[in-house]
Amino acid sequence: VYALVVCVLVATAAANFYSDVDVTWGDGRAQILDSGNELTLSLDKSSGSGFQSRNQYLFGRFDMQLKLVPGNSAGTVTTFFLSSQGADHDEIDFEFLGNSSGDPYTVHTNVFAQGKGNREQQFRLWFDPTADFHTYSIVWNPQRIIFMVDQIPIRVFSNNQAIGIPFPNTQAMRVYCSLWNADDWATQGGRVKTDWSLAPFTASYRNFAINACSPGQCGSDTFSSGAWKTQALDAQGRNRLRWVQQNYMIYNYCTDYKRFPQGIPVECKQSRF
Repeated sequence: VYALVVCVLVATAAANFYSDVDVTWGDGRAQILDSGNELTLSLDKSSGSGFQSRNQYLFGRFDMQLKLVPGNSAGTVTTFFLSSQGADHDEIDFEFLGNSSGDPYTVHTNVFAQGKGNREQQFRLWFDPTADFHTYSIVWNPQRIIFMVDQIPIRVFSNNQAIGIPFPNTQAMRVYCSLWNADDWATQGGRVKTDWSLAPFTASYRNFAINACSPGQCGSDTFSSGAWKTQALDAQGRNRLRWVQQNYMIYNYCTDYKRFPQGIPVECKQSRF
């Protein structure tokens, strides 16, 4: 088990947006700035925008600093996630659901394995995510997935294949980021719509850091020496996770008994760490 602070230090391979990502949609609404160190995505009534990493990865640690859409962001969704392709795809999601001015952002997390998701947990942020950049991290190794905000763990999804629960560990994934309109569901279940008089909406990305394993290299010495390979939570990390989940979690599929009248999913009965 690696202490959380030690694992933070290894994620130093900063990417450059010019060389390491491709803008995939948006018709000019994505802009690379500051010699490739920052990228902004914009959304107007015609379209949003997005980009993806040029490389694919099979396990690793992925850090991204985001500054979310300021002011009234209702209806907007800003994303940072990993995904493979196809009907049986794997996916690890950070989605930031906008809100009316003065109301907090909701951080929506989910894990898909072999095309099956429905493992949502949602949190309120304990700071203003629009005033400055904050770091959002995904640690993905063969044992677990850890979601972190400013190095504080908010969620752990463990590998429970031994009890028949799919886990994403065979499909290489790219990093994807986007800003798009989802006012049919994103804000208060779709009751609050996007105010297009405030467009364009803009979110900013910077300090994209990758410490990851490329497909076919996961058995190499480089992979073996990566601290993220076996990263778990130490005592401090477990205490921080409890603090977040007790104070800022607003939805947990594991406690949604109406959704699962036959009983909560089996993995919910296992250890969170």
